[in-house]
Amino acid sequence: MAASINRQILLKSRPEGPPSLDNFELTERPTPDPSEGEVLMRIVYLSLDPYMRGRMNAAKSYATPAAIGHPMVGGTVGEIVKSRNPKYSVGDIVLGYGGWQEYALSSGAGLRKLDPRAAPVSTALGVLGMPGMTAYVGLLEIGQPKPGETVVVAAASGAVGSVVGQIAEIKGCHAVGIAGGPEKCRFVVSELGFDACVDHRAPDFAKQLEAACPKRIDVYFENVGGAVQRTVWPLLNDFARIPVCGLIAQYNATTPMPGPDMFSVLRKRLLLRGFIVSDFAAKQADFLRDVGEWVRTGRLKYREDIVDGLEKAPASLLGLLQGKNFGKMLVRMAT
Repeated sequence: MAASINRQILLKSRPEGPPSLDNFELTERPTPDPSEGEVLMRIVYLSLDPYMRGRMNAAKSYATPAAIGHPMVGGTVGEIVKSRNPKYSVGDIVLGYGGWQEYALSSGAGLRKLDPRAAPVSTALGVLGMPGMTAYVGLLEIGQPKPGETVVVAAASGAVGSVVGQIAEIKGCHAVGIAGGPEKCRFVVSELGFDACVDHRAPDFAKQLEAACPKRIDVYFENVGGAVQRTVWPLLNDFARIPVCGLIAQYNATTPMPGPDMFSVLRKRLLLRGFIVSDFAAKQADFLRDVGEWVRTGRLKYREDIVDGLEKAPASLLGLLQGKNFGKMLVRMAT
């Protein structure tokens, strides 16, 4: 049964530079009832992702900005608690886009039923969800790694980067991660099976990265930008491919940051392509088949960083943007 009160976290204001807790507001409103054709979901898990920082801005982008005074946007796993839609029954577990609240209405469009017996439902927001598919299509469709090549991925312990490196290993590549701190680097090598991982905070980061890539770099999966990108760039081989997934080091910049050396793009004939996972929606069945099998057989591992309670979401997002998370960041709602 649904509670009478629906707690929500609203976008209170748009940040100038780094966001703060003052940009969010926790409020309580009556839990809505579904109209004809709608369902009411009780949110079980809320996904926190770097793209949310961009949605807090009003600037033109590939998606509509989050609206002031409305719940922050976000992917969710929820349980149907009321249904006036014949396609969904009470008790169904669904993947959707319910946002930062404990209950959400949906017309049913865009929802996907989940089978809790097939995999933990939280994975639909991580390794078997948007981050995992981002890694899969970005690496295989744009990076096009070949056996024996060197694949480097920034933010290698995160939800996307961890999958990129493991797929590179599965495809017979030399996988090198870049992460923040010795603990994350140990995890990337010892638990995920990367060939090497370099701490970008180390004073000799550039030398360590060069040593980890004796044949230099054929694919660089970009999640970070900034100083990490500038360190990677001189090591790129001719005809290297750079899928650009994110630029988390630059999201809070209020003035343009230095870009890549465009002369090297020409001289080395680099392929540099930004992408959004929805560009490759037609690959979803392939992704679920391949990555689902790799997870079931233990060839691909994952880690989740879970906090309890909706009220923890703002601080957890700020921590994620600072690299404090370890694995896929999720909020587990109170039951």
